[in-house]
Amino acid sequence: MPEALPSPAPRPGSAIDLQRLLIPDPDRTVLLRVGGDSMVGAGIHHGDLVVVERHKVARDGQLVVARLADGFTLKRLVLCGERLLLVAAHPAYPTLALGEGELWGVVTHAISSFSP
Repeated sequence: MPEALPSPAPRPGSAIDLQRLLIPDPDRTVLLRVGGDSMVGAGIHHGDLVVVERHKVARDGQLVVARLADGFTLKRLVLCGERLLLVAAHPAYPTLALGEGELWGVVTHAISSFSP
């Protein structure tokens, strides 16, 4: 008789608390649904959710949410000399300069929608 495989489910009393894992500071963290395909090259698709921490200091290379005149955008923050740029992960989208006060938060997690 084949050996039974261990269950992938957590043992009683050891449940995984997704809120604590993904949102350590609920007062300064928001969950946003992604609209559009500008970050598909980074594995983030239309309809996915991103966890955004409003209090984190953004660093070069991180994914960020910025507030622009026409709404919000999700892009990679790139330091280029003295300038901060917002770079899409899709070649159809232009690179944008980040103006003062436009940075809204840092993306810490992405939760992909799954459609078989």
